[in-house]
Amino acid sequence: MFGISSLGWVHTLSSLPAIPLAIYMFVCYGRIVPRSKPGIIYFISMLIGAVTVFPIAHQSVSYIIGTTTILLLLAGYGIGRISNFEHAGKYLETIFLSLTAFLLMLPAVTETLTRVPVGNPIVKDLNSPILIGAQGSLFVILIVGLTAQIIHLRRQDKMISISRDV
Repeated sequence: MFGISSLGWVHTLSSLPAIPLAIYMFVCYGRIVPRSKPGIIYFISMLIGAVTVFPIAHQSVSYIIGTTTILLLLAGYGIGRISNFEHAGKYLETIFLSLTAFLLMLPAVTETLTRVPVGNPIVKDLNSPILIGAQGSLFVILIVGLTAQIIHLRRQDKMISISRDV
């Protein structure tokens, strides 16, 4: 179905939980929180999805996205454990993990639009204005989302600073 191999289904089905988990964390916490139950499941889902892309990839950009996702995922989950990045760590963690969500959605949207409906997909060409518009929309969401997250973190830091002074 959809021209997806068995390993492709493993890749797809293991990656899918990361989408609602990311949305949940963005709504509830304003960012992906690595040291939370949804954050741990997000990590596992993203890691399996990113690793399984290598044997099924048909385009070189897939290897780049997979590698970048793994590196950002490891950096995002690891930076909070490095004491040298105390204050900046939360900001870097937020940026890195938001980028992983973007890198998940970019191929997800592309694959969906180029495969559905079966036999007559919405997009037949990777240069389609519909696909470029969808990818551009994801980029705008990333920029607006990151900006909102940074503002939210700054406000939290300000509130913490004020409460310490009192």
